[in-house]
Amino acid sequence: MTEPRHTHPVTPLVTMVRAAPVLIIGIFVTGGGEATHFLGGLGTGGLILLILIGVGVYAFFSWTRLTFFYDDDGDLRINSGVFVRNERRVQLSRLQSVDVTQPILARLFGLAELRPEVAGASSEGTKLQYLALEDAQQLRAELLARASGLRQEEGVPVATAPEQVLVQVPSPHLLASLVLQPSTVFLLLLIPTVVAVAGVAGLWELGITGIFLVFAPVTVVGGQFLKYFGFTVAQSPDGLRLRFGLTSHRSQTVPPGRVQAVRIERPLMWKPWGWVRVIVNVAGATGGEEGEDRPSVILPVAPLPVARALLQQVLPGVDPFSVVLTSAPAAARWRAPLQHKQLAVGATSTVFVTRRGWLVPKWDVVPHARTQSVRLRQGPWQRRLGLASVFVDSTPGPVSIAALYQDAGAARVLAQEQTDRAGLARRQAGPGQSESHPVGPPIAPDPGNGADLP
Repeated sequence: MTEPRHTHPVTPLVTMVRAAPVLIIGIFVTGGGEATHFLGGLGTGGLILLILIGVGVYAFFSWTRLTFFYDDDGDLRINSGVFVRNERRVQLSRLQSVDVTQPILARLFGLAELRPEVAGASSEGTKLQYLALEDAQQLRAELLARASGLRQEEGVPVATAPEQVLVQVPSPHLLASLVLQPSTVFLLLLIPTVVAVAGVAGLWELGITGIFLVFAPVTVVGGQFLKYFGFTVAQSPDGLRLRFGLTSHRSQTVPPGRVQAVRIERPLMWKPWGWVRVIVNVAGATGGEEGEDRPSVILPVAPLPVARALLQQVLPGVDPFSVVLTSAPAAARWRAPLQHKQLAVGATSTVFVTRRGWLVPKWDVVPHARTQSVRLRQGPWQRRLGLASVFVDSTPGPVSIAALYQDAGAARVLAQEQTDRAGLARRQAGPGQSESHPVGPPIAPDPGNGADLP
């Protein structure tokens, strides 16, 4: 067992400063009149200061009670709690990844938050707030080394695994792609429409509302731009490393062999530039606050050839666009008049592929060995049209695989075939192993639009 360690001594101050805006807004919204009267005319400012001091004192005692160390089995132990003592064990044999996050306030102090991801458990109780950035990176390397079976002497730094940058998303491309999303375009078109209708009808109150609608697309685009700013994908033996964020910098890892399903999507307005987005389901990733702990978008925007090259790092040997797809029957246009031409399904010896979507066409790919279950669904309208849909379930995540509105007889055959393929693939694969991949060459940026989607 190693000696217990504390997080950075500045942690209580960061916690107090982080709580200040919430307290100030809450007191001004509620007025704080009764509380200030009870405290003998202390005033709103005095009340805020008093509460902040209380928060700071509690944060200090929380910091003194939070320690982490390695037990005799080599697992990480985290003890915390002021009034209720908590002891959590991070079982390194089940460690999926270790993410380093820098919220904007922590970045000002040169600190970072460490988030170990353990299969089947939430990372909420295992977060370490806050460590010096260098210490967080060193602890991350140490945890990954111990999880892989290496044993290091206490106090001896662990070398960080080498990496090779594969893709860097240019900021102009990111901004343009966000502006050209269907939701943003809709909001941008809605504003002049509302203003024009208000002018013709003489409803100036409605016109003022339309002007204020301009903040909606600015907020949406601005928030996503700040989140994915400087998006970089690097390859290392411990998986794909994702780094992104302007105000809040995040460093996430997609471990090798943990990607369960992939989605490639291309909004219609991206077609002239040949851009696509790549999204994945990752096994063992848990959704923390607002789902931020879950790595899902591994490429927010890139030319198709770049995305296909990156896909080879995630699912080696898989090219979903080379799979022969069978289109939905003509009757599907009565069930899905806008997207029926996009509906298609296909399979190879290794993967199951579906295509759907109208404003945002998407290709969903799931390896047979990663199939969790197969479902056949047929509602009353589909029964009348002789149609049925096949759903292939993956691990929880944004990618859902659905072969929509196929011929009912063909759908039943398709569901049974996929069940058989999944069973055979799992037997051939044996126990799931997370293997390290060697660092490969960077992905060359595409000079033009590249090959288009089929």
